[in-house]
Amino acid sequence: MNTAALDPWPYLSADVPAVPAAVKRRYEDFFVDEIPAYEPSGRGDHVYFVVEKRGLATMPAAADIARALGRNPRDIGFAGLKDARAVTRQTFSVEHEEPERIRGLDLPRMRVLSVSRHTNKLRIGHLRGNRFAIRLREVDPGRIDDIRAVLDLLSRRGTPNYFGRQRFGTRGDSGRIGAALLHDDPAEAMALLCGRAGEFDTGEVRRARRLYDAGNFAAAARAWPYLFRDAARACRAMAKSDGDARRAIRAVPRGLRQFFVSACQSWLFNRVLAARIDEIDRVRPGDLAYKHDNGAVFLVQDAAAEQPRAERFEISPTGPLFGRRMTAPADEPAASSSASLPGSGSTRRSSRPASAPRATPRMPSRTCRPPDRPLRRPVRRGLCVRGWRRPAGGGRFASRFGTRPPRADQTTPDRSSSCGSRWRPAATRPPCCVRSARTRWKRAGRRNSAPITLPRFLRGARRHGGRHSRERGNPEAIPRDGRHSREGGNPEAIARQWA
Repeated sequence: MNTAALDPWPYLSADVPAVPAAVKRRYEDFFVDEIPAYEPSGRGDHVYFVVEKRGLATMPAAADIARALGRNPRDIGFAGLKDARAVTRQTFSVEHEEPERIRGLDLPRMRVLSVSRHTNKLRIGHLRGNRFAIRLREVDPGRIDDIRAVLDLLSRRGTPNYFGRQRFGTRGDSGRIGAALLHDDPAEAMALLCGRAGEFDTGEVRRARRLYDAGNFAAAARAWPYLFRDAARACRAMAKSDGDARRAIRAVPRGLRQFFVSACQSWLFNRVLAARIDEIDRVRPGDLAYKHDNGAVFLVQDAAAEQPRAERFEISPTGPLFGRRMTAPADEPAASSSASLPGSGSTRRSSRPASAPRATPRMPSRTCRPPDRPLRRPVRRGLCVRGWRRPAGGGRFASRFGTRPPRADQTTPDRSSSCGSRWRPAATRPPCCVRSARTRWKRAGRRNSAPITLPRFLRGARRHGGRHSRERGNPEAIPRDGRHSREGGNPEAIARQWA
């Protein structure tokens, strides 16, 4: 992936060479814990419940909860979107439900941790932030000192509070779509949403975008995969309206249009942070300072008097989240914020003619967190490394961040295995039908169509086995000695590897 196009922002530790590592190899390698903006009061019509999800994004989780309760997905409230390939904990809310029914929910890849009541629905922005625990794998042991140096720097000065690339979509153009909406340019927004195939588009998605660029909107609508149903709906609207982009953009759900505008808002904040990357731990006169203990924001008038508080991480300078509720800074910070606005700076108010119908959302106003975001976040913990040890018979070091050492019955890495760790002994590899399922899952993930999750593939492999199973007439599917099978005396042969 060409990250330069998606992540052009400067680093605070630019003088340290990049350390290659693997992230999110397993769900538990990336843990997210949501920090609520307030605690439930214990009374009210709305039920708040904390859910731990594994390998499941927020929107599908909300849809699964709504389906289990027999409710509309709009009835399920949440404060923000969380990563799919991770273990995440976040709060949901639903109105007019019994807490015992919520506690009894038994859904795949989810479990309810706690249930309480409150007086209002949980909405986007009702959180203070997120805590992360990230595990890196396949790190060169010789670079541990560089990692320690970077973490010491971040612990002392703070982590730049950039919005991550997931905010801007796989193609990195969600902010550009939002900017087109704010500048009242629906043709540009539709072209970015449905056309202009790029390097990140493959398969049916590339074909659908090319059909849109060619003006064949009806064929493009049929070509979009199911997960891109919003783009397909927009293409059908273009076909019905004879290419009227202003009418077609209204077919895109309002929530999605609001998300694009929010992505533009995030991109503008990143520009301000990039311009101040060398002084994210210093306050200027006219800055709006963020208090880390309670989230309050105040205007800095005497920077010299407030700087010791910034060094103790009590306060931090903020960047603007442009919108109707934004409090503008003063003096030099105000000029820096205005400089981040491209063109005429029409992100505060649309340039739509008075006679034209509104098809674009306004710049969002944050309903709970302040309309200014701190430029940095504290790093609470440093590096945690397991003790180094040399595997028997030589080979690589083993650590939390590296590959596992060979087991007692295998002292050399098995590079021919197509599933699991390269150090896995042959006696514990899953049967060929499961390896085939894993291969199909990987191939599905390379396409821009709806990938089927690995657990579902494995359930199908265990039950039916496909063309390699004994049920389909292939008695040699599992080796005759039965070392992989439950019949051969190993009841955990599959479950241990894929639990």
